[in-house]
Amino acid sequence: MELITVILAILIDQISKYFVVRYLKPIGTFPIIDNVFNFTYVENKGAAFGILQNKTLLFIIITIIVGTILVYSIINVPSSTFYKFTLSMILGGAIGNLIDRVRLGYVVDFIDFRFFPAVFNLADSMIVVGAILLCYTLILKREN
Repeated sequence: MELITVILAILIDQISKYFVVRYLKPIGTFPIIDNVFNFTYVENKGAAFGILQNKTLLFIIITIIVGTILVYSIINVPSSTFYKFTLSMILGGAIGNLIDRVRLGYVVDFIDFRFFPAVFNLADSMIVVGAILLCYTLILKREN
């Protein structure tokens, strides 16, 4: 189940970015809901909110270290299926962005809520949602 979650997360992320590069990059931005939500092509050479620009090697190293810890935890730490699912979401999102960094030297972002200070992608969303669910699980010590 965990492997399927990781693979699906990577596929969803990379397929969305393929279409973004192919169809959105040439036009730059496409409004979905005026002044609220756009698809906007961004090449992010930094981390969240564009911090630490051009530190690609650092991000690759950190992702490999964190990814290794996540894989170890998924395989070796006895825990609930839901807990492992949250780690798998985080891992899949991290690998999706890692693929961009290694292949392109930047991460393709495109989800642009005009009231939010950054443009992001589906891998970022998987990491954040996985982390929120992980916190929920750890705080409530919920077993599923």
